[in-house]
Amino acid sequence: MTTALLHFPDEAGPARRLADAAGLPAAPVERHRFPDEELKLTLPYHQAGAFPEVLVLYRSLDRPDDKLVELLLVARHARRQGVRRLVLVAPYLAYMRQDIAFHPGEIVSQTIIGGFLAELFDAVITVDPHLHRIDRLDQAIPLEHAIALSGAPRLAELIAARRENPLLLGPDEEALQWVRQAAGITGFDHGTGRKTRNGDRDVVIALPEVDIRGRQVVLMDDVASSGHTLARAAEALLASGAASVDVAVTHALFAGDALAVIRAAGVGEVWSTDAIDHESNAIALAPVLEVALADVLRAFA
Repeated sequence: MTTALLHFPDEAGPARRLADAAGLPAAPVERHRFPDEELKLTLPYHQAGAFPEVLVLYRSLDRPDDKLVELLLVARHARRQGVRRLVLVAPYLAYMRQDIAFHPGEIVSQTIIGGFLAELFDAVITVDPHLHRIDRLDQAIPLEHAIALSGAPRLAELIAARRENPLLLGPDEEALQWVRQAAGITGFDHGTGRKTRNGDRDVVIALPEVDIRGRQVVLMDDVASSGHTLARAAEALLASGAASVDVAVTHALFAGDALAVIRAAGVGEVWSTDAIDHESNAIALAPVLEVALADVLRAFA
């Protein structure tokens, strides 16, 4: 079956790295916004029968609301043009943290957005989705090919190249899975703190009972959003005698002044994968994504 990859201009770099790794032709989607804020999308296939049989769409879902409309338009149009299989590669997957209703009337977005994606695509590939109370991505996105990868091995390679025998630390218990993976690859010491959250930007971090004095510490997490969790952890580490504190995350959301908040707390280097385009991007996910994409394409052959 013929296969091609589509991407949007703002993600040309990581999308084309994946296309090159997978040996696929890649082309951009033309995007125009009307004065009334509606979107017009134009695909690069203009003639009848020009669409591939399998279409891979690369779109990371940070700042997701417009992008979800994009997915709807592209996927529905592609189906009408005879595309047999649609694969979404979304290194960052939105709306996964809202998995239960904490208060009456709250909408649980995880399964709603997951169901929406399952209606549009035959496979979804993502990296480090923010899953708390479920074990598998297919519990949120009901597809046979709902694939959750991890950025921790790539970050571990980066850390090993940049720091000698650091302490890998998760700012809270939820980060333990990524810290443990990286420690298993590198052999570095590791641990996690404990977080008490009093609000979106009000957190308190308790450090683990390990000797931090004089250590180079790398804080690892799946996502940096407001930056306050990482900032409070860095402040506590430096106050406890850490020689340096760096940050390595899969998803560099860094909303608002988050990066400045982290820097002000004394963090040195900030490293992220290219799951979300950001100035801190230090390592590509294409080698990881390509393996999963190849498996999916073989299953569709």
